Amino acid sequence: MSHISQSQLQSLAESASKAAAYLDACDNGGQFVRLDPAYYQSCGRLLSTVFNLVDPERVFPELIKQSPSARNALEALEMERLLGISRSGYYPELAAILTRASA
Repeated sequence: MSHISQSQLQSLAESASKAAAYLDACDNGGQFVRLDPAYYQSCGRLLSTVFNLVDPERVFPELIKQSPSARNALEALEMERLLGISRSGYYPELAAILTRASA
């Protein structure tokens, strides 16, 4: 894994916070924000990407504590990792279906 500088980490934190804030605002009814489905999806992808680069519970503990969207993204990544590890061994039928679906 490559080293991430403090300024890069700060930039990631700001981007993740803004993405999570938009997702949370939309998920809470979006009275003061305009829902843009493409931007919403991009914010979700951004959170996933950032959380894959660093350990979000260690690096962004306040964001995880305050943002339901950040917690959901973290939970989804953890489930993805667990499925990736155990899919072939424990769920061979699921692995076969996913392989066919991705082809």
